[in-house]
Amino acid sequence: MSSQPLQIISTLRYDPSLPTVVRQRLGNAHTYPDPLLTPYYLLPYHQDRLRSAARYFNWDNASRFLEQDLTQFAQYLDSFIPQKGKCWRVRIVVDQSGGCKVESVAEPRIELENFLVPFIISPASTPWRVFVDIAYTTPSGLTTHKTTAREDYTAARGRAGIATPQDNAEVLLVNPRGEIMEGSITTPYFRRRDHARRDGPAWITPPLSSGGNAGTTRRYALVQGFCTEEVITIRDLIDGEFCLLSNGVRGFLLGKIILKPEV
Repeated sequence: MSSQPLQIISTLRYDPSLPTVVRQRLGNAHTYPDPLLTPYYLLPYHQDRLRSAARYFNWDNASRFLEQDLTQFAQYLDSFIPQKGKCWRVRIVVDQSGGCKVESVAEPRIELENFLVPFIISPASTPWRVFVDIAYTTPSGLTTHKTTAREDYTAARGRAGIATPQDNAEVLLVNPRGEIMEGSITTPYFRRRDHARRDGPAWITPPLSSGGNAGTTRRYALVQGFCTEEVITIRDLIDGEFCLLSNGVRGFLLGKIILKPEV
């Protein structure tokens, strides 16, 4: 465990094209969960995620800071965006005292078709390599809520041989019951094996009871009916099968499960 004081975090994309794309793709935009149509991807869900974490850790001062309304919160974040016409990776860091630090890192401009449910993933997309961790991770509040305590995730990425955050690769964390929890930086989705015999979405994602993070894109996918929750074990995975991944900076991405060592 790090000796640094614990902080709660949420990371999202700032993209000045987002409001226009939402209007074009979703019409009246009622199905998109940001009534202000800010350039911050899924902003209300990120604020809710931080609020939930602050309540879990009994951080009263942080909770009071995060109770500001959405307009105020967006204006606060705006003060940390160096150039409004560019794209940024925005990392919101809140400490126990209610102090909030916002880090903005430039992101390349990309098409946003894969950010909005129903999303579009290009058939020409090169899938991310998706490995399964060889060690177990014990679920806790530090896996359900996103914090600066990232040692479990860093260790899992190291065991999978993922060298940098820029690698198009992911590793799935596994709890001691052999259930998939989540990815180290994404939420995973898998095709439902018995979909042809049952009603409901064709995709499933691990339930929070398996110990993974209550992510914002995960919430978006569930609310929009793209997927449902279902326990997924290592035994359920098939080498070479395609899956989907999502996070607040990259949207929804294509992945490919790799169970056998790459030659």
